[in-house]
Parts: sequence; structure tokens; C-alpha cells
Amino acid sequence: MIIWLASYPKSGNTLLRSMLSAYFLTKDGNFNFNILKNIYQFPDLQLFKNCGVNTSDQMEIVKNYINVQNKINAKDKNSVRFLKTHSGLSDINGHQFTNLKNSLGVIYIVRDPRCVVKSYANHNQITLDNASDRMLEYGTTIGGINNSPNEADEVLVHMNSWSSNYNSWKAFKKFDRYLLVKYEDIINDKKKTFLNILKFIHKLSKSKLIVDNMKLENTLKTTSFEYMQNLEKNEGFYESVMKNNKKIVFFKYGPKINTPDSLLPKIKEKLEVSLKVEMEELGYI
Repeated sequence: MIIWLASYPKSGNTLLRSMLSAYFLTKDGNFNFNILKNIYQFPDLQLFKNCGVNTSDQMEIVKNYINVQNKINAKDKNSVRFLKTHSGLSDINGHQFTNLKNSLGVIYIVRDPRCVVKSYANHNQITLDNASDRMLEYGTTIGGINNSPNEADEVLVHMNSWSSNYNSWKAFKKFDRYLLVKYEDIINDKKKTFLNILKFIHKLSKSKLIVDNMKLENTLKTTSFEYMQNLEKNEGFYESVMKNNKKIVFFKYGPKINTPDSLLPKIKEKLEVSLKVEMEELGYI
């Protein structure tokens, strides 16, 4: 059954996936980029191709969201399958993104939007003004780039605005299948936050949590920003994008550099006014 790792882009999804893959998918808890490939994004082109879906038609992909999830779960009946997504939990032309039959639950990763905007602008090589406008625009999509050198960019992802993305996944709360994880909590108290995540996963899967302390410590150590930044420098990172024939650095702004106070005042104010309700709810303002 699927546990969704959901977030708006540049909110810490890669960090969470790195921690989960290091802990669950290695023998010693030491992270490397290759193990991240075991946690697919959704929608993912290859998953749909494997199910015989016409992936040249974006609406055919949307129509088959549930069918593909049914097939994923048919293969993994007795195990947990993590899937990353930046999609909002909303219907698209009457087609569901997922349902309770296919979903054990969701871990939603949220980050202060005043920090998201800077990373989002860098990742897409756009201005902070444009990045903040996109974050506030309902119906925003990413991907859908035909013949992209990165196959992940070929599928259209309906992420919507920052606030609608965040609010949509709360639908799982009433079923007690929702865990909100703040990126800032991972940074400030990584061990405690990750243990809470492990408890939630084991609760959903109705299994007993027995912590492997050696794997836990190695996971925490090898998923630090500095460690992963060095990995990217030495090995490259397949998720970093190409712009103008140049690889854009993925691990560029660490939490010590990318802070709300480092943002231009006009962009900061725009986000604080437009996202006041959610930011107050999350304790960001």
C-alpha cells in the first residue's frame, strides 16, 4: 500500500526521501543518491508506460492515476510503498488523484514559503517575483516537457498554489492517516522528528517499531545538507535540472543561508499577506 510523501516543490521532500531510503533500503543506513531511485515520483512516466498507458497524452495519464495505483498495490499487497508527489490532492476534470483504497496515508512536508520561494526561483532559473507569483497562482503545473533530457519532467504535475497544495492533503486528517512534518523541525531536531515519522509509518502499517540505532545514526549523519552538498559536487545529482546547457546546483541554499530575513522585503511582504492564514496556522508568522 502507498504512503504518499507529498509537498510543494523545494520544501524538503528530497531530504525526507533520502532519510527514508537510507534507513529502509540500505543495510547500514549510509545514504547515496542511487537508493533514491527506489522511491518513485507520481505521476512517473515509466510507471504508466509499464501499465500500457499512452503517455504522450497527458489527460490519459490523469485518467489512469487510480488504475496505475491499483496495479502498484496489487504487486505490493503486503508491503509499504513510498511515492513522492508534488501534486495537490484534487480532482482533475473529474478524475481523482488517489483514494483511500490505494493509500495507507500521507506524510506532508511543509516549509516556510519565504524560504521555498528562493529555492524555487533558483531551481527554475526565474526571478523571485515570478517564483512568488507562481506560488500564489491556483492551477499551476510543472513538467509536461516533451522529449526532456530528464524523463521526470515529461509528465504534467498539477501542483496548484502553495496554499491549496498544503490544504488539500489535510483530507487525510479525518481518517487519522496524516502526518504534517515541518522542514524546520527536521533541521532543528532531526532525530526526534525522524523517530516520529517512523512511528507514524509503523502505525499505518500496523507493525511494531523496533529502532535500529546504528542505521538511525548513520541515516542522520549522511543526510545532512553539507554531506549531500558534497555528494552532489563529487558525483552529480540526477534530479538537478539543465538550463541553457548548464546543470543547476540542487543543494545550493542551506538552511543557514536561506532564511526569511534574507528575502527581499517586497517579496516577503507579498507572501506574508497572501498566505497569512496558513503561515499563522503553521507558526511561521
